[in-house]
Amino acid sequence: MVVGKIISIFDISVEVVLSDDTVKIGDILTVSDDKGYSFEVVSINNVSATCISLGSTRGLKKGSEVVKLSNGIEIEYSDQILGRVFDSYGAPIDGNPIESAGKRNINSGTVSLKDVDVNADILWTGIKVIDFFAPLQKGFRMGLLGGAGVGKTVLIKELIHNVYASINAHAVFVGAGERSREGKELYEEMKESNLLDNMTMVFGQMGDNPVSRSKAVYAGLTLAEYLRNEKKQDVLLFIDNIYRFMQAKSEIATELKQLLIENGYPADMAAEISKVEERISSTDDGSITSFQAIYIPADDYNDEAVQTITSYMDGQIVLDRKVAELGLYPAIDVFKSTSKMVDIEKIGEKHFNLIEEVLRYLTRYQELEEIIAILGIEELSEEDKNIFYRSRKLKYYFSQPMFVAEAFTNIPGQFVKIEDVLIDVENILNGTYDNVDESKFLFIGKYHE
Repeated sequence: MVVGKIISIFDISVEVVLSDDTVKIGDILTVSDDKGYSFEVVSINNVSATCISLGSTRGLKKGSEVVKLSNGIEIEYSDQILGRVFDSYGAPIDGNPIESAGKRNINSGTVSLKDVDVNADILWTGIKVIDFFAPLQKGFRMGLLGGAGVGKTVLIKELIHNVYASINAHAVFVGAGERSREGKELYEEMKESNLLDNMTMVFGQMGDNPVSRSKAVYAGLTLAEYLRNEKKQDVLLFIDNIYRFMQAKSEIATELKQLLIENGYPADMAAEISKVEERISSTDDGSITSFQAIYIPADDYNDEAVQTITSYMDGQIVLDRKVAELGLYPAIDVFKSTSKMVDIEKIGEKHFNLIEEVLRYLTRYQELEEIIAILGIEELSEEDKNIFYRSRKLKYYFSQPMFVAEAFTNIPGQFVKIEDVLIDVENILNGTYDNVDESKFLFIGKYHE
């Protein structure tokens, strides 16, 4: 049934005069002659509706009649999602047909307060540096910060591999506003690593319009919710890049001439971010644990969008180019990587105290490096010499051979239990391994027998 007629078109903004009073905000309208034009209603003013186009408006004409889609934007909500790649609007883009077993609106996922589990189990990844310095709890939201070439993709692949191997959890990857080439490369790498069947992917790429880039996140959340709610699994959700999601929202707000705050962000930025983050949680059925890449514009950590996003995070993992240049992978900056789980009540007194002691050692190590560069190591006290050499062993120890990199390194991947990490770290700090060459700690799993 025709519900209105297009009266104006401006880039992605479309004005529709309504002939039906059942149209509401969030509805999807499409041109009745089926030329592939679709719009989402964002505001209604008496007899007209302002809409944003889900795709290009090129060729769209004033006067075109529109009809309402009954179910809005939907994506597959069944076992058919595994091993598949979708666009932001739920259509498969991997070249393979799909026999739908059920769909769901991408905006329908909500978790009531009584269903949220705040005392969920710790999610051990088997990656020493993460489990020791920034342990995860199921349902956590972790920021993943780091530029190109520091090992972010390898770390994501290793997390998918390890968590699936340990607790049979699947993963969802969302590409929001990133390069199409990177998405294709990730797809091929997952295929080669035999990880594709353990995950599902959604892409709203850099070349897409801002509506597509923002909807990719909601589509990915819906896929993750299927695995949590229906399959009762613990799910890993990777969003690359959550800042680009907010950037897309800013473009839409600009197009609609909405009120903007400093740096051009929409006034309802916090509400938009919370809509996403509140869907990421742990319940009695399962959990969604997310790693969200955060682009830092002009390295400005005080940027309003960055500050708003990080305020919703339960921790952050920071990949550092200086660590990567030393050949230590995962190239994680342990001083900047944090987690709300680092609490004596949550991880225990032994683990908590060891973190503090290791950070004390590594801090002193940085100071000693400067002293040694000027005076030489012989001028150090015996205590400082011990700190220096043990710190080097610790830095090497927190490198790790990865399963997904075996083909390149010829070193078998290692999954290391946190109990073994604590024993090894304690032994290094106590001087048990003082007579062991530091090279023995490079790219190993556990050291003790």
